[in-house]
Amino acid sequence: MLHSIAVATTDRFLEPDARLSAQSLGLPFLSLTGPIKFVANYDYLLLHTPDGIAVAKTGKAAPKPVYVDFTSGAVDHRRRFGGGKGQDIAKAVGLNKGSNLSVLDATAGLGRDAFVLACLGCSVSLCERVGFVRAMLQDGLYRAAFHHEVADIVARMSLLTTDISGISNDAVFDVVYLDPMYPHTDKSSAAAKKEMAFFRDLVGKDDDADTLLPLAMELAKYRVVVKRPKGATFLNNTQPTYQLEGKSGRFDVYVLKSLDSLSM
Repeated sequence: MLHSIAVATTDRFLEPDARLSAQSLGLPFLSLTGPIKFVANYDYLLLHTPDGIAVAKTGKAAPKPVYVDFTSGAVDHRRRFGGGKGQDIAKAVGLNKGSNLSVLDATAGLGRDAFVLACLGCSVSLCERVGFVRAMLQDGLYRAAFHHEVADIVARMSLLTTDISGISNDAVFDVVYLDPMYPHTDKSSAAAKKEMAFFRDLVGKDDDADTLLPLAMELAKYRVVVKRPKGATFLNNTQPTYQLEGKSGRFDVYVLKSLDSLSM
């Protein structure tokens, strides 16, 4: 059973926006009068705060709220020191063969992989079908647009209002990137475990993940890239053209057409 969530705020100036958000997402609204650890009616809250929109677990000893933040923490560290086009994700997408690729991230989540690709010069369209996650993404992109170090990067990121099934076949991307939800492992970092716990509770795993691959194949011009944990089965039981193995996972690459024709 998925855990319950409500939209909430403690800031009366943000209450009108929070109420509109609750209405658009089809979620209940909760006007907080005390700490979220005392909230008993809901397991999670989509919090509207002066710092942005976050998802927070209620109850005692709950971890800190999670924001979509492209300007600090692990995301910013990876932008600065992540290894550029030497990263496995860059190789999988094909940035060693071409530049300025158009990428559809059809399972955007918190937008971290999309941000990495945008950092490397890709034009990235993001799909996120879970409403409250999409609201967090939109908020994170908005805030980042005013940050002088990343504004030009997020300008290459466009959040779509539909999931992959709603994209017209006329809209073709160089690469389609998929990272479906998969049961977490104990090898994840503490921060990743916290975020994955939120998603696991609120979203669950992508039971229809296999249906994503045929849709992606229709929209990709050159290749489809699927991020998978080690030991996971192939998406849709379809063997990739080749794989890139990493420390904690792998990229399954489905080549439709060679990228060699693109200019370097």
